[in-house]
Amino acid sequence: MEWSTHEVVAATGVTSRTLRHYGQIGLLPPDRVGHGGLRFYRQPSLVRLQRILGLRDLGVDLASIREILDGELDDVAALHELRERLTGERARIRRQIAAIDATITAINEKEDIMPKDMFDGFDHTQYDAEVRERWGTEAADRSNSWRAGLGEAGQAEFRAELDTLNDAWDARITAGDEPASAAAQQVAAQHVAWLRRAWQGQPLTADALRGLATMYADDPRFAANYTRASEHGAEFVRDALLAYADSSL
Repeated sequence: MEWSTHEVVAATGVTSRTLRHYGQIGLLPPDRVGHGGLRFYRQPSLVRLQRILGLRDLGVDLASIREILDGELDDVAALHELRERLTGERARIRRQIAAIDATITAINEKEDIMPKDMFDGFDHTQYDAEVRERWGTEAADRSNSWRAGLGEAGQAEFRAELDTLNDAWDARITAGDEPASAAAQQVAAQHVAWLRRAWQGQPLTADALRGLATMYADDPRFAANYTRASEHGAEFVRDALLAYADSSL
């Protein structure tokens, strides 16, 4: 059996644009292209798509997903591994929910709650190894030191600045601006200024900005910040920052 793009979209919720993109980068090419360019997928391709979506939910970028899939021949073994990853993530989320429920109960009943119970399942260092691999040990240590130095109030202010910046991106996306438009480039400049605060005096090069911009769209953990106004919001932010890198850095 085979299924058309329309049927796959209806079954998975993945957009046809996403499927087309996966095909263009060689991650999930269609098994057959029919009359008028209509694409069709067979069951092995749907199994591959299931694995792609599962890995995306775990925050794995597309380039890494392709390496993972291309390096594995046994779909059943790979699905077992993916299931173990998702099971671990489910357990972590359940711990977070339990911690939040305990905090709500303590507040309602005017009871004290220990910090270790409030933050069970929450680990802001969980991406430390990834940061060190991507940006280097010096950059990771500098970032951790800078974050600790901000204190609670400073960290809250920094997050508030990010919320304001995301609202500005949403406004440009909702307005239908082009990524290279003057209005979008103004927000891009604000974004770069915000990044430079976290960059701790180190030069934010055009290549570094391009890497960050690409990560915003490819990594669902970051893309989620930019999809409130449109499912393609992360791509808009990426393209706007790439344009800024080309013209202003």
